[in-house]
Amino acid sequence: MKSSLQLTLRVAAGVLAVSGALSAEIDPERYLGHVKYLASPELKGRGSGTPGLEKAAEYVARQFKSLRLQPVFGNSYFQPFPVTTDAHPGPKNSLIYLAGSEKKTLKIDEDYRPFTFSDSAAVSGPLVFAGYGITSAEQKYDDYANIDVKDKVVVVLRHEPQENDENSVFSGRLLTDHAQFWSKAANAKARGARGVILINDRPNHPGDGDELERSMRAGVPTNAGLPFIQVKVKVAEKWFAAAGKELNQIIEGIDKDLKPQSFAFPDTLRIEARTDIKRIVKPVRNVAAYLPGQTDEYIVIGAHYDHLGLGEHSSLAPAQMGKPHPGADDNASGTAGMIELAHWFAGQPKQKRGVLFIAFASEELGLLGSRQYVDHPALPLKQAVAMINMDMIGRTREGKVYVGGTRTSPALRTLVEDVLPRYQFKVDAPGGMEADSSDHVSFMTKQVPSLFFFSGLHGDYHKPSDTWDKIDAPTTARLLEAVADVTTRLQTAPERPQYVAVAAPKGAQAAGGGTGYGAWFGSIPDFGDVPKGVKFAGVSPGSPAEQAGLKGGDIMIEFDGKPIGNLYDFTYALRTKKPDDKVKVKILRGAETLEEEVTLGRRK
Repeated sequence: MKSSLQLTLRVAAGVLAVSGALSAEIDPERYLGHVKYLASPELKGRGSGTPGLEKAAEYVARQFKSLRLQPVFGNSYFQPFPVTTDAHPGPKNSLIYLAGSEKKTLKIDEDYRPFTFSDSAAVSGPLVFAGYGITSAEQKYDDYANIDVKDKVVVVLRHEPQENDENSVFSGRLLTDHAQFWSKAANAKARGARGVILINDRPNHPGDGDELERSMRAGVPTNAGLPFIQVKVKVAEKWFAAAGKELNQIIEGIDKDLKPQSFAFPDTLRIEARTDIKRIVKPVRNVAAYLPGQTDEYIVIGAHYDHLGLGEHSSLAPAQMGKPHPGADDNASGTAGMIELAHWFAGQPKQKRGVLFIAFASEELGLLGSRQYVDHPALPLKQAVAMINMDMIGRTREGKVYVGGTRTSPALRTLVEDVLPRYQFKVDAPGGMEADSSDHVSFMTKQVPSLFFFSGLHGDYHKPSDTWDKIDAPTTARLLEAVADVTTRLQTAPERPQYVAVAAPKGAQAAGGGTGYGAWFGSIPDFGDVPKGVKFAGVSPGSPAEQAGLKGGDIMIEFDGKPIGNLYDFTYALRTKKPDDKVKVKILRGAETLEEEVTLGRRK
C-alpha cells in the first residue's frame, strides 16, 4: 500500500496543525517481511544470548546501513553488554540424609534437584516441616507460628492450601503470590532458615505426577540467597514416617481448617547438602542508528527485538517449553515498525530535530537493554525531546490503540488525541500504562517524556502460537503513519514537551508492589545485576521513598533490620508491613552507606 504521509507543518496560536501532503511510503508488505524474518523458525524465538538473537541484531543493523543511517557507538551500530541468560546445576551438587545410623545418598535428577535460583552453598542440620511455607496476615495464616527454624533446613509444600476450594481465603484455583517459589524462599530466609527443601503437594494435583522442576520457570537467574532444593515425595515420605506422620493426612488436615501442622523432625534425622549452580553470562547487543537533524535535539524511536527463545522462562504455555516462541507480535511487530519508520524518515527532508532508532535487547529479562542504554547513552539524554516505544503493535482490534506515557507531558496527550483519530484510531490512554513494564520506563526514570504504543494482549501472548500470519499488516502500517505524524510534529515543534513527573502506579513496577491494598514504598527497580541488594532505577514522585530522600541509583541492602539480597527479599519484607508503618532502610549511595526512615504509604 502506498500512503501519503509527508507533512507540511505550521504553527497557529501555539498549536501544531497538519496540512498538505508529500509522497512517502509505509509499506505493509515490506513491514510484514521484517516480521516474517524476525519471527522465523531460523531465529528460534530470539532468546537472549542465543544465535537467533544475534542474527536478528545483524538483520536490524543491515537495515540501518542500507538506509545510510549513522552508527552511534563509534563506527558501530552495536552496544554490547553482558546478561545472565540461564542457570543450571553444576557438577558439585550432593544431598545426603542421615536417619539414625542409616546414611542415604540421593541422586540428582532422580531423587532431587536444586532450583536454578538457589544459592551455591553447603548446608547441614536438622529438618523442620513448615507446611506451605506461608505467612499471611491478610489470610490470617502462618505456617511458621510456634516453630523455630533458625539455622535449620525447612521442608515446605508446593503451591498453597485449599487450591480446589473456590471460596478459600487463598482465592482457590487462582494462586496468590504466596504460592510462588521466591515467596517461600524469602519467608524462610527472613526467619533464619539455612535452606529450603520443597516437595510436591500431590493430593492437590493427582494428575501431575512427581516431576522435578528443571526449567528457568522455576526461578529467574536471581540468587535467592540460600539453597533451595526439590526432593521427590517418595524420599520425603520416609522422613515423615520417621516422625510418625503421614504426608497426605497432613495436607488434607491443613486444607480442612487452615490450621498449620508444622513440626520439627526427630533430631536423629539430618541432612548434609551442597548446591552448585552455574549461571550463564552471555553478551547481547542493543542496535542503534541516528538520523541527524538541524540541531542536536532528537526523538528516540525504540522497540525490543528479543523474545523468549524456546520458552525456558516466562512461557505461558509450559507444556510447550522447548518449542520456539516466535514472538511475532511480541515484539517483532514493534521492531519491524521501528525499521519501517527508519525507512520512512530516511527519505524525508532534514528537520529541526533528529531521530535516534534503537532496537533493545533483553527486555524480556527485565528491561535490561533500555536500562543499559540510558545508563550509557550514545547521545546526551538531555537532548532527547521524547521517547516513543512500540511494544506489540501488530494486532489492533476494533481500531483501539493503547497509548501509555501521555501523563509524562501535557503536550504529548494533546498530540496523541489530535493525531490518532485522523488515522481512524480510538485512543485509550489509561493512566497506569505510564509505568507498564516496557522500555519507555527506562527513559522515564531519566525524565524523558515518553509514549508507549500497544495494541493489546491476546491469547497467543508468550506462547508458540504468536506467529507472523496473525499480524494485521495493513492496520499496523496505518498506525505507523500515525506514529510518523506524531514524531514529525515533535521534530518541528517550536518548543520541546516539558517532562512531568508521574507517580508510578502502586503496582507491578513499584518494587515490592502488587495489585490490591497494602503498604506502598514507591521505588522503581533496576533489574540489572548488583552483588547484593536492590538497585533503584528511580522513585515515584510523592512516594514514601522520595519523601525519605531516596534516589535513583541507590542500592537498598537492609529493610527494617533485615538484610536485602535481591528484589524478592524486598518484596516479601514490604508485604509484611502496613500503611503508616515507619521502617529504617539502609542504602548504598556511591561509597556512602546511609540510613533513612521511611513512612510507608497506602497502595490503592
